[in-house]
Amino acid sequence: MKVRTLAFALLIGSLGTGTGFAQKWAEAMLNKSRRHHEWVELKHDDRTVKAFIAFPEVKAKAPAVLVIHEIFGLTDWAKNMADELAAAGYIAIAPDLLTDAGKDTQSYPDREAAIKAISGLKTPQIFADLDAAADYVSKLPACNGVIAVTGFCWGGGQSFAYANHNVHLKAAYVFYGPGPESKDEAEKIACPVYGFYGENDARVDATIPKTTEIMKSLGKTYEPVVYPGAGHGFMRAGEAPDASEADGKARNAAWERWKALLKKL
Repeated sequence: MKVRTLAFALLIGSLGTGTGFAQKWAEAMLNKSRRHHEWVELKHDDRTVKAFIAFPEVKAKAPAVLVIHEIFGLTDWAKNMADELAAAGYIAIAPDLLTDAGKDTQSYPDREAAIKAISGLKTPQIFADLDAAADYVSKLPACNGVIAVTGFCWGGGQSFAYANHNVHLKAAYVFYGPGPESKDEAEKIACPVYGFYGENDARVDATIPKTTEIMKSLGKTYEPVVYPGAGHGFMRAGEAPDASEADGKARNAAWERWKALLKKL
């Protein structure tokens, strides 16, 4: 799947506060969490990838959700999203796909540098990192072995692509990321795919009809929902202090839908 990273960069670079590295509100929310967090190092081939894990406070073993961050990298908001999944009862693991030679997302001076680095990542490395994260979390004593994937923006497109790569996934939750452009990019998908999109995001929304056509032709489950008045990135923008009314409503509605879908795991 060809994820148009340059287009993502141009669009997101035009957004206001609450984006990129300026996420003090997300950091504050994360610091208030009562849930257990861990940093782990995932080793595969010749790479070592850092990953953030948030654990739920539950009695029984829980499903896990693999979180693919935005084009900004593993920001405070991405980690806070993992924590919110843990609050809902799921183990969340969020690998930092910018890990390289001792560097990670926090090593970059600003969001533009992070965007440039992520735009240069190659699919085989991305999938290998995600495979390492999925394998690690599935073997945790607290995990019941059920794994789903989610992603946002750049990560949304990657989550759709990863569902075609990893046939063991039980569900994929794609947030405002493009889908497959050809049947071979979807033919191996073995799980239902649920899409979450903002109405004021024509660039991504324009891909929905083609994605629907491809998934339907292959007998795959794809259920997109477009939220009125919301823009690109509404899951992040919708909980920022300066959130617009439309983004806030979309964020709340999408979260309620998502939690209902997660229960099916």
